[in-house]
Amino acid sequence: MRTISPSDLSPFLALARHQSFRRAADEIGCTPSALSHALKALEERLDLRLFNRTTRSVALTEAGELLLARVAPAFRDIEDALDDLNNFRGAPIGRLRFNTARASAKMVLLPIVARFLESHPKVNIEIVVDNDLVDMVSEGFDAGVRFGEIVAQDMIAVPIGPRQRTAIVATPSFFERHARPTAPEHLKALSCIGLRFGSGRLYAWEFERGGVEVQVEVTGALIVDDQDTMVDAALLGAGIAFAFEDQVRALIDEGKLVRVLEDWCPYYGGFYLYYPSRRQMPAALRAFVDFARVWDKSTP
Repeated sequence: MRTISPSDLSPFLALARHQSFRRAADEIGCTPSALSHALKALEERLDLRLFNRTTRSVALTEAGELLLARVAPAFRDIEDALDDLNNFRGAPIGRLRFNTARASAKMVLLPIVARFLESHPKVNIEIVVDNDLVDMVSEGFDAGVRFGEIVAQDMIAVPIGPRQRTAIVATPSFFERHARPTAPEHLKALSCIGLRFGSGRLYAWEFERGGVEVQVEVTGALIVDDQDTMVDAALLGAGIAFAFEDQVRALIDEGKLVRVLEDWCPYYGGFYLYYPSRRQMPAALRAFVDFARVWDKSTP
């Protein structure tokens, strides 16, 4: 086998991250055809197939998974070392990749990012909206934003944004046809829009009042995988939705949605910016974390 240099592995790592020739080619600045040729050359030199390819999908082989597990941390260390050089410059510079759910992107992350980029013009930010939890390090993300309760224990978590509260809503016409629930258990007899996580688990709606916590496994004809879609479905009369208060406040004020069980909807700690515990934090990420902390204190 001929000697393989670290630069030969860049196409492999990009494709492993994106599972798409087009997106991987965009990342490393070449055409999908050039990326395909580079990968084929690497596989020939290794005498191993690293990816299984079809016209619709790209997936790592067992050999590819092993190679990724061994080389990805080393490349991450190299990136960290290069990012540390930012400390010697006058301002943070480089790219940050964030992973977040759709609701947290709209409600918290995007407002912070917009203000951050105004004062840090040499930083580029990529936001990947994904309602499923991902492996931050192997997927090449610098940080993510989620509810604190679902942040992995081995992550450093920083609270950002105001406290959050849930809201149970449906259209006025829905409650003209059905009695309004006055206790969480009443939802079991009503058509509720389900929320399924990427793991396949259906979310059990959570309530609390006076220290009493209740979980309700709702039922209904419709299940979605995104809270924005749930709200849209509720607006169309598909049933009752479980949303964040900030998502539906304007719709309630406009009379398009009606809120119920408000006394059973407590405030939560809100969203968290979280990132891996690494010895050297990239200067751009450090600047963003500091900025988010200040933004959080200035937000009502």
